[in-house]
Amino acid sequence: MGISYNNRGLSGRRLYVAVAAWLVLVLAGGFCTWYGWFGPRGEGSEEAAVPTSTSEEVVAPTSEPAAVPPTPIPTAAAALPTVAQGEEVFGYGIAINGTGGGDINYWMGQVKSLDLGWVKQQVRWGYFEGNPGEMDWSGYDAVVDAANQEGLKVMLSVVDAPHWSRTYFDDNVEVAPPDDLTLLADFLGRMVDRYQGRIHAIEVWNEQNLDREWDTAEGVNADRYVEMLRLAYQAVKSRDPNIIVISGALSPVGATATDPNNPARVVYMDDFEYFDRMIAAGFLNYCDCVGAHHNGINMPPDVAWDEGYNDPTAQFRGPFDNPDHSWSFKSTLWGYHDRIVAAGGNKPLCITEFGWATAEGFDGYPPGFEFALDNTLEEQAQWDVQAFQLMRQWGFVRLAYLWNLNYSQLGWGPEDPNAPYALIDFKGVGRPAFGAIGAMEKP
Repeated sequence: MGISYNNRGLSGRRLYVAVAAWLVLVLAGGFCTWYGWFGPRGEGSEEAAVPTSTSEEVVAPTSEPAAVPPTPIPTAAAALPTVAQGEEVFGYGIAINGTGGGDINYWMGQVKSLDLGWVKQQVRWGYFEGNPGEMDWSGYDAVVDAANQEGLKVMLSVVDAPHWSRTYFDDNVEVAPPDDLTLLADFLGRMVDRYQGRIHAIEVWNEQNLDREWDTAEGVNADRYVEMLRLAYQAVKSRDPNIIVISGALSPVGATATDPNNPARVVYMDDFEYFDRMIAAGFLNYCDCVGAHHNGINMPPDVAWDEGYNDPTAQFRGPFDNPDHSWSFKSTLWGYHDRIVAAGGNKPLCITEFGWATAEGFDGYPPGFEFALDNTLEEQAQWDVQAFQLMRQWGFVRLAYLWNLNYSQLGWGPEDPNAPYALIDFKGVGRPAFGAIGAMEKP
């Protein structure tokens, strides 16, 4: 906190006291800066999968959890990276479903009880604006209000253009951008105006290297996405320059594929290739933070893809029989960071979705998520915590959002692909990861 001499009207002895206090603060700040540069440091750096991310906001009835269980698992404190004075070193966050039913104040209270400072809420634009200019904000109003009441910072992740804004539809209608990209910029402008000063970050789209999130006639297209990001960045910053604009996180995919009926149409693209194309199109100029995802499959967060890690008991063999960067949390995040540095950039990453799935304690699992059978509840707790600590130690991650708090409460049961990641089970009771995250030191 600075001292405003004009407002306080200091003079005489009071002035000397104030100056002395100021000198103490300067000396203390200098020591902190020295310690940040030369004090203890974190760990050193290092550098055909299929899409497995499940970040989708669903509107459905839910029930309030009955209890929270925490059996705390103590963890070691992480080393601090060097940052400018006064900046938040690292933002600890979690994704919630705040529009799917239940008591939103209860959910925000659970986030607060975990001692997390940020919350992510997905905004499905197309679902709530059925006609141009007729947006139903009520659910999002409740989320923003409840978060602010708890002192939580809010990140809104915007996806899914309304059908009235699109002309291309195939047999499998999925999420897509509007034909006129300025429509998204207009929507974001309205959103910022509505929540002025009460939202703190916006993620512009989600996993745009997948057809299911970018279902257009031409298929996924990095140049087209960067143009959308440019327009979105300008719309947001012109209204509130303090909002952190995050580029849409890619889905870690170790391959590129085209439509069998149209070889010119790419249905998904290797995330490193797509990332390189975004860099070539200048996307680093249109974001404050680079979005990234990784749902850790059945590998620990500190293992690179080429280290020869193998779990002989694993039912899901992809990471071990077909090694690729996309299976590895560590390799994927370092791969993005290294590409930013190689391009001459210094933008941090914002990990808008990460976490480990486990079906332990569930009567079933989602089809295609066999890796959730390989991870125990104890491993989920351990790896969620370890990933938070690693990201802080690495020093190039600005915000990290665990996936997820409460998607198990949507009523879909064990085949819901979001449920195995949740910190709360189907009965509303916290799983071991809930206690571990709550007990984790958050320097």
